[in-house]
Amino acid sequence: MDETVSEFFRRTILKIPLTEMMTILKTWNFLSENQLQTVNFRQRKESLVQDLVLLCEENRASLNDAALLDIIYTQFHRHQKVWDVFQMSKGPGEDTDLFDMEQFKSSFKKILKRALKNVTVSFRDAEENAVWIRIAWGTQYRKPNQYKPAYVVYYSQTPYAFTSSSQLKSNLPLLGQTFETHNSTTPLQERSLGLDINMDSRIIHENKTEKERVQRVTQEIFGDYPQPRLEFAQYKLETKFKSDLNGGILAEREEPLRCLVKFSSPHLLEALKSLAPAGIADAPLSPLLTCIPNKGMNYFKIRDK
Repeated sequence: MDETVSEFFRRTILKIPLTEMMTILKTWNFLSENQLQTVNFRQRKESLVQDLVLLCEENRASLNDAALLDIIYTQFHRHQKVWDVFQMSKGPGEDTDLFDMEQFKSSFKKILKRALKNVTVSFRDAEENAVWIRIAWGTQYRKPNQYKPAYVVYYSQTPYAFTSSSQLKSNLPLLGQTFETHNSTTPLQERSLGLDINMDSRIIHENKTEKERVQRVTQEIFGDYPQPRLEFAQYKLETKFKSDLNGGILAEREEPLRCLVKFSSPHLLEALKSLAPAGIADAPLSPLLTCIPNKGMNYFKIRDK
């Protein structure tokens, strides 16, 4: 077990409350009963974690084993997360009642890996024909970040998939396309909700107020009419470095920092208008972006006042 996996185990076990430690480890079922009996669960948590990591090393634990432990921890604390629900519908003449879970897992993983090289996907079956999916996203040039994963709860006999709000919201369209490709279904709508610890009563709160606020703010800024076609906006920055920390090379620099930022799209203003409703950016957007239609400009210089 390399250092990366060992650290992943250490950090995963550290966040498990001591009152839940034995229950979660037994649910994980990776360490034997005899091994667990050798561990002193009354010692300091740091020492306890180290002992458990050593047992994982003895059992030659893998990255997937650590991911499964993280899924189980998340299942115990699922009520602490905010979830989005995706509702899908069958296409004309489609029949998706026959479902092979193992085929779904294999297909789901292949589709994601085909689209994004650096991604790890782990599965854990749950009750009510559900499967929990843990996705650690990377990029084309960076390995997956195991500490900022997305979780998906998919019920095979229903048209619903629940996803935890990922910090990498840009990957949500890829996730939706993966379900669409596998199931040949079309996502109909997305809603923010809370997921109760009891999965039989899934929705405890639907965040209609926030959705309505985003729609209202977006309409106030951009209006409810089609935006003028614009393909790029360019910002030239000239400003002195500012920091709360004293000293440093940049803080002593007399010359202003200069950089050029360019946003481009076949229809830039419509793209900006869709960011907040899609959950990719907060509302309202920066005035530097929303002022484009009012000022009738797409070249801007930003200087110190």
